[in-house]
Amino acid sequence: MPSEGRCWETLEALRSSDKGRLCYHRDWLLRGEDVLEECMSIPKLSSYSGWVVDHVLPHTQENPPPSETSSSSSSASALDQPSFVPPSPVGSIAFSPASPATPDGTKDRPESQHAEPMVLQSSRGIRVEGCIRMYELVHRMKGTEGLRQWQEEQEKKVRALSEMACEQLKRFDERKELKHHKEFQDLQEVMEKSSREALGHQEKLKAEHRHRAKILNLKLREAEQQRLRQVELARLRKEEGQVRLRGLYALQEEMLQLNQQLDSSDQPRDLLKVDLSAFRTRGNQLCGLISGIIRATSENGFPSAEDHAAAERALQEMRDLLVNLQQEIARASEDKRRQDEEEAQAKRQESQVQQGPEVHKESPAPSQVPGGKQKEDLQVKVQDSTMQWYQQLQEASHQCVLACEGLTSSKDSQAKKIKMDLQKAATIPVSQISTIAGSKLKEIFDKIHSLLSGKPVQSGGRSVSVTLNPHGLDFVQYKLAEKFVKQGEEEVASHHEAAFPIAVVASGIWELHPRVGDLILAHLHKKCPYSVPFYPAFKEGMALEDYQRMLGYQVKDSKVEQQDNFLKRMSGMIRLYAAIIQLRWPYGKQQEIHPHGLNHGWRWLAQILNMEPLSDVTATLLFDFLEVCGNALMKQYQAQFWKMILLIREDYFPRIEAITSSGQMGSFIRLKQFLEKCLQRKEIPVPKGFLTASFWRS
Repeated sequence: MPSEGRCWETLEALRSSDKGRLCYHRDWLLRGEDVLEECMSIPKLSSYSGWVVDHVLPHTQENPPPSETSSSSSSASALDQPSFVPPSPVGSIAFSPASPATPDGTKDRPESQHAEPMVLQSSRGIRVEGCIRMYELVHRMKGTEGLRQWQEEQEKKVRALSEMACEQLKRFDERKELKHHKEFQDLQEVMEKSSREALGHQEKLKAEHRHRAKILNLKLREAEQQRLRQVELARLRKEEGQVRLRGLYALQEEMLQLNQQLDSSDQPRDLLKVDLSAFRTRGNQLCGLISGIIRATSENGFPSAEDHAAAERALQEMRDLLVNLQQEIARASEDKRRQDEEEAQAKRQESQVQQGPEVHKESPAPSQVPGGKQKEDLQVKVQDSTMQWYQQLQEASHQCVLACEGLTSSKDSQAKKIKMDLQKAATIPVSQISTIAGSKLKEIFDKIHSLLSGKPVQSGGRSVSVTLNPHGLDFVQYKLAEKFVKQGEEEVASHHEAAFPIAVVASGIWELHPRVGDLILAHLHKKCPYSVPFYPAFKEGMALEDYQRMLGYQVKDSKVEQQDNFLKRMSGMIRLYAAIIQLRWPYGKQQEIHPHGLNHGWRWLAQILNMEPLSDVTATLLFDFLEVCGNALMKQYQAQFWKMILLIREDYFPRIEAITSSGQMGSFIRLKQFLEKCLQRKEIPVPKGFLTASFWRS
């Protein structure tokens, strides 16, 4: 029928359109009622169906197939009526252009002509729909069957692969287990072999160890025996050393007693008018020799047999010296007795032959030597006036200690607190003195002066005054003087330049508070008797440690300090003393004389040169004193000072060198070089650290 051919042509045109080429999903039924709604509604044509019939179908009919030429005329008339409604409205949208127009640019017929959808004939719609559904059903069944077959094939392949993988895994496990078994057997064999070798090596090592243990035991026994022998030898040496040391102390004690007997020969010398200075000089040298041996042995351990033999020889020489002295005194006594008898006989004869009142001249004294003067001997003891002054200062210091005993020995907590505050207020400012600016030094001086004047001062955040206790002033004066000397013993000994700022403050306080100055001298003489100068004598029954303390040594637990440390402390105190006697407080009354000026330094120098020198001590103190105070003495005494220096070089140096051992020549050489350089330059240099005018302006 022509209408059926026209229908198929329409379907062919629709399938060739954009909508016809869309892919339809077979599971569209599962999408819900909104998808099936169009299928359940009455079929209707879109408003664009006429445009499709007018523009699409004429192009398909221009070249009709030969089989359809006969029916082309009949189908053309049939296209005037709407003939097909797409199954979905989406297809109609695909055929509609955005702005429908003809190819020549004119607008198409109004859409109102096709606004009303037209109902297809029921037989044609059902047939087309049935064909579509039949095709989709057949295609879906084929797809489902193909999918099922493919799934079955894949499942078979998966089962086959799984079985094959299981078999391969079993084979792999079997091979792995076999390999592990072989490796375990190989490892077990290696371990057994290694164990056998280790056991053999261990047995060999045990045999070597037993052999070495035997050798080591032999060596240990030999070493232990050697150690015991060494311990025994050390014990014997120690015992012998202690015996020798006790013997040295006994020899020194006997030597000092013999030296006292030599000193007691002053009275026979005055009566007999004999020169015994050589005996005393040699006696002092022998005492210094034994003292040097004891100091050297105390530093090095115990004395050797050679030291003990040398000390015995010195003692024997001292005994012979005393015997010779007694013989000399006996000969002098006999000569004097004979001389007295001759003089008496001559007088008797003269009185018998006397005629008339003639005047007879007296004969010259036997001690006078024509054309010369007998040389005076050096002293060993201090002069009586100096000794009296020394004892007065020590007595004043003792009285001060007794005066403040009520404060120092009090058990009251308030008194103890006052004592600590006063001690801090007195000692801390002195500790702060150093080579600082002059303005800071004046603050320290003012604080000390205020404390001694009874004014309250700040110490440790509290106000302190000596008026808080009746014995406060005595306590502060004693502690202040003690601290000044202690600074010389410690600070000046380590830093020589510190002597001048400490000395200028001490001199100013001395000028305003003379009792503090006397206490400074008392402490200085007690710790350094050579500042008097005073050589304490050994008394019978005195313990050796007490005698060493009198000489200035520090003795702790029966051990005497080393000589270097002793000389260092003595040097610091002599330097402080030499600085005090030449310095004045610049803010004081300059018209008044110095409370302890350069004349005391000249007296000290003259007296120490009139005394027998001490080994290593005299040279050290002379160098320190002249280095600090030599320039001031040179300016004060001029020619007399240079005569004193020449006397030291010509007469005193040989005496020092005679008693100085080879190991103690350092201080003597230093003094000798210093004086020779000064004599060459005709000037004593200004000491290092001397306070100049610029210091007080800073």
